[in-house]
Order: sequence, then structure tokens, then C-alpha cells
Amino acid sequence: MSAIDPEIAGQLASDLPREDFVRILRTFEDDLGRLARLLEEAVAAGDEEGYRRSAHSLAGAAAAVGARRLEQVARIAMDHRNAADPRALALQVRQEAAQALAELSALAEHPPGAS
Repeated sequence: MSAIDPEIAGQLASDLPREDFVRILRTFEDDLGRLARLLEEAVAAGDEEGYRRSAHSLAGAAAAVGARRLEQVARIAMDHRNAADPRALALQVRQEAAQALAELSALAEHPPGAS
């Protein structure tokens, strides 16, 4: 199973000029990496509000680019009713973010429909 929903990436690729598609993917790469780091830093500092805020931002960014598994883990992390260990969820976020980032990078290098 891919970390990035190919339908969303394909739709973006078909709707946008190639250079805009690549620019957007690079922006998401930066955002996902930064937000995953912020979530980990909040866990390390015991900052529950920062943890949930980072998870919320991460879920939104992941959804926009079709990183479904990352979005799901981030949504679990942002749910205050969830009793899961934040350190374990932060590790899952990092793993899913790494996979999504690798796929975003590959898409930026070889966008769908590029010759």
C-alpha cells in the first residue's frame, strides 16, 4: 500500500502545470517534515497542547497531499480522548512521514504523465 494516494497525486498532476505540481510537492515535503519534528519536540517536552496542535496541522497537511496513513495516525494523536502513548504515536508519525516524504520526493522527480 502506497503512503500517498495515487488518485490525489494524479489529479494534482493533471490539474496543474508540471512546475507548479513539483513546487507544491516540495512545499508539502517541507511541511510534513517540519510538522513531524514539532510533534516529536512537543512529546519530548511534555507539551500536550503543542502535541495536539502539531498533530492537527500534520493531519491537515497529510490529507491535502493524500498521505492517508499519516493522516490517520495524526488524527489519532490529536484526539484528546485517545489514551495511546504519545511517544509511540510520535514514532508512528515519524515512520509514516518518512514513507510519505520518500514518495513525495519520487513524485516530484517523476510526476505522473511526465514524459
